[in-house]
Amino acid sequence: MQGCVTQCLPNGMFRVKLENGFQVLAYASGKIRRNFIRILLGDTVAVELSPYDLTRGRIVYRFGRESTTARRPNTL
Repeated sequence: MQGCVTQCLPNGMFRVKLENGFQVLAYASGKIRRNFIRILLGDTVAVELSPYDLTRGRIVYRFGRESTTARRPNTL
């Protein structure tokens, strides 16, 4: 599921508002931590929900921002 980061919490936890309106408590997956991918307030992320507790999840992907890609110069 996709969602938007609404709050950054201590210990690598994030509050994410999902597309369907639910709020979940999510943490960054191991590959995101290993590759030093920063997750900031307002980022759009993909979240895997726990089948046991639907209020918790894992952030598995951070989608790119339009503003950063628009400023990239074209070099050929």
